[in-house]
Amino acid sequence: MTHTLHRRGTRESLNRDYVMLCIAAKGINEDGADEKMQEFLRTVIKYGAVNFGDMRTGNSFCCNPEEIIGKVTSTSIVHGVFTDRATVAKVMRSLKKADLGMSVVVSGPFASVEEACKEAGIVPHSRDFSAGIWGKIDRLARPELLECITMCGHAMISANLVEDIVKRIKAGVINARQGSLEIGRVCCCGIYNPERAERILRKLAS
Repeated sequence: MTHTLHRRGTRESLNRDYVMLCIAAKGINEDGADEKMQEFLRTVIKYGAVNFGDMRTGNSFCCNPEEIIGKVTSTSIVHGVFTDRATVAKVMRSLKKADLGMSVVVSGPFASVEEACKEAGIVPHSRDFSAGIWGKIDRLARPELLECITMCGHAMISANLVEDIVKRIKAGVINARQGSLEIGRVCCCGIYNPERAERILRKLAS
């Protein structure tokens, strides 16, 4: 899966942004995968994920945990978002102990993710990376906006939405936290990091 790979930002910002994803391999381990992915979701919730969800049902800003967990199927893709490496390592250890037999992908800066793997006693079997954006990049939104936009791997967050939220924060209509949560509702699968977005919005509005 690659929709969690293209986040933009500084190393400092990205070091507080980790996405964990769990998915079954079609035709390989789909039988019983629903219960295993439900256990994955329970684990990320237990460890304080700042967002989580199933792309078929929605994220934690628009659905309650019981609804998300209850609607998981064997073909779901479930996610959890964390803000620090130490917690990611704890989640890894817990999932390793549970031995779910499912593919788990962790996105974040290579060095930080590899350190979390070491702490959890896990050797990564593969590494994927984003090669950046090619083509007419002059048509992209400005870099500060892309930091928010790219936190939704399915391009559900528009530059216009972020600009509107920033204007409303500047006008005192809403605060950065409220703006972050409003944006987060449109990223259906739950890989958006509201805490990181709040910091970005505060900076954009300053």
